[in-house]
Amino acid sequence: MRVLPARDDALLVEVDDLRQALALHAALRDDPVPGVAQTVPGARTLLVPFDPWRLPAARLAEVLRERASAARQVTGDGDGGRLVEIPVVYDGEDLADVAQLLGWSEAEVVRRHTAASWVVGFVGFAPGFAYLTGDDTGLVVPRRETPRTRVPQGSVALAGPYSGVYPRASPGGWQLVGRTDAVTWDPDRDPPTPWSPGDRVRFTAVREGVRTGAPAPGGGSGAGRRLGPPTGSGAAAPDAAQGGLEILAPGPQALVQDLGRPGLAHLGVSPSGAADPRSLRAANRAAGNPVGAAAVEAVGGGLRLRARGDAVVALAGADPRAVVRRDDGATHLVPRARAFRLRDGDELELAAPERGHRTYLALHGGVGVPPVLGSRSTDVLAHLGPALLAPGVLLRRGRAGGAVAADDVGAPDTATLPAPGGLTTLPVVLGPHDDWFTADAVGALTGQVWTVTERSDRVGLRLAGDPLARADGARGRELPSEGCVTGALQVPPDGLPVLFGVDHPLTGGYPVVAAVATTHTWLLGQLPPGARLRFVPTAR
Repeated sequence: MRVLPARDDALLVEVDDLRQALALHAALRDDPVPGVAQTVPGARTLLVPFDPWRLPAARLAEVLRERASAARQVTGDGDGGRLVEIPVVYDGEDLADVAQLLGWSEAEVVRRHTAASWVVGFVGFAPGFAYLTGDDTGLVVPRRETPRTRVPQGSVALAGPYSGVYPRASPGGWQLVGRTDAVTWDPDRDPPTPWSPGDRVRFTAVREGVRTGAPAPGGGSGAGRRLGPPTGSGAAAPDAAQGGLEILAPGPQALVQDLGRPGLAHLGVSPSGAADPRSLRAANRAAGNPVGAAAVEAVGGGLRLRARGDAVVALAGADPRAVVRRDDGATHLVPRARAFRLRDGDELELAAPERGHRTYLALHGGVGVPPVLGSRSTDVLAHLGPALLAPGVLLRRGRAGGAVAADDVGAPDTATLPAPGGLTTLPVVLGPHDDWFTADAVGALTGQVWTVTERSDRVGLRLAGDPLARADGARGRELPSEGCVTGALQVPPDGLPVLFGVDHPLTGGYPVVAAVATTHTWLLGQLPPGARLRFVPTAR
């Protein structure tokens, strides 16, 4: 095994196969190591986040080697995890192609898919999407040459050695062999997904029109469950007082954000949350809220809203010229990181910032939208949380709140925020896969200046520069999916890095050459298109 740096607060453990990764994952879950956070299994890796103030990386690496050597192997045919049964109608669009690729009949594909023992390896790509590994080594097919732009919810599919069930309609390149009405993702259900790493799965063939029914009674280790249509009746009504803010124009993008939903990696859910959590906290402190209260995250300029009833608000983050217009036509500028009052009918408008990219607008009491999985944040990749804000939306005032701060409360200095064309230096930790690239390419990563392109969002910042060449031994290789961190520099085959933001996928299949140090990940949310970046390596 190898223990590799994934960031200054995360290690990536490489082992021989998925079962060893699951065994180490189970060992750390069942006997936690102080200072270690929730681990993320991959195809043959385990991402291990940790607190370097409590547990130095070198000591953690020793502990991980000890645990891995003693961990029990997780098998797919006996005592590991729960058993989940998935009823399938085998009429997938690619069933005939899969049979031809394997040299079997369609009936033989179905027989072997249902006879195989499957284990949940890891959850990623989308919430509730489990990569299932089976014990039939012959049931291996390539992805489609051209991915579909839309795969229906409930599609049962194959790709490489894995099988999976699409939890919602999404693009995808897996081979579709069937469909199920088993719901594998429902955020209003507890738990929202039926499986977690190490659970066992059995596919059963059913005829068209046969109703699968509700989950069978039972639970606990080894208990069988048959999944049916979703339960639950939708989100609860928001906990809000009277009054709030009406969106007149959202600008390029306006979202509701808080500090996210950490600790849900076993569901395939990334933490998400504010792209610049420092500025969110500063706006909330100024408005008299708990620092994690829900607020509005506005991208660029153009956000315009009207007060419905009197409201106390505060702004932090990027430095737009913010103007309040009264009913009598009078206008005045508003302060930054200090509370100010909007009277009923006042309009607030944000101009395009000269520095930074995201402005946070906190409302005293917080934004009263229903929580989803414990958070009011919008995850644009996973489609969790409130919808993007649009004209006519009324954001009600919530019930969080306390004393309003009178002075600046530690917001980042706008003079230090990035500007289009300006140069920002970011410290990076090389690894875990810098060895996939030539020495010249690693030198080019830190030796050249990169530019943030317009094709950037909360999922990732796409960078322009001289492409990074892979080493001879890595050309044409595919990296099995593994856990990724915010700030990871993932390099697809074109050699141009993608700098992962807060809504990045939980797992990825391209090599990560380096990751931005945790001291600077908050700054990623403030990088506008046109910003220039230089990466400086730090000690591992």
